[in-house]
Amino acid sequence: MGKGTVVRRLLERRPELHPSVSVTTRPPRPGEREGIDYRFVSDDEFDRLVAGGELLEWAHVVGHRSGTPARPVEDALAAGRDVVLEIDVQGARQVRQRVPEAVLIFLAPPSLEELERRLRSRGTEDEARLALRLATATAEMARQPEFDHVVVNDRLDQATAQVEAIIQASRTTS
Repeated sequence: MGKGTVVRRLLERRPELHPSVSVTTRPPRPGEREGIDYRFVSDDEFDRLVAGGELLEWAHVVGHRSGTPARPVEDALAAGRDVVLEIDVQGARQVRQRVPEAVLIFLAPPSLEELERRLRSRGTEDEARLALRLATATAEMARQPEFDHVVVNDRLDQATAQVEAIIQASRTTS
């Protein structure tokens, strides 16, 4: 159960939240749906989005690029909806620069060993990519102080409830 699982559960519990659908240059994993889980784009299309300033944030992520289209986020915020982004540390830094009032929540695995177990059980990574993901996770864990909140993702219901409480608390203080 990774970030995506927590986000999906959160959106089930709080349908008024607006999910952001990222664009990515990687191929779909089994079960991922175009326009629901991600928008899958070519490298050329991603380059066009970057050059056109159409991404709120974007990053190189373990051999591919992913980013958040800015327009849907801006439209949802203008309509008074909270937006949930599922992004990495690189993206969070960019969001912090562009949207200083954003509430950043770091979802941490209970341990690197557990993260490795989860990644292996997914069966979508070869050994080289798995090693790169784990090295990236180690570096990202060191960036936790840059976030407003840290939630340890060890039990799905508890992690989801913590994220939900942070969102609720941020709405009452803003």
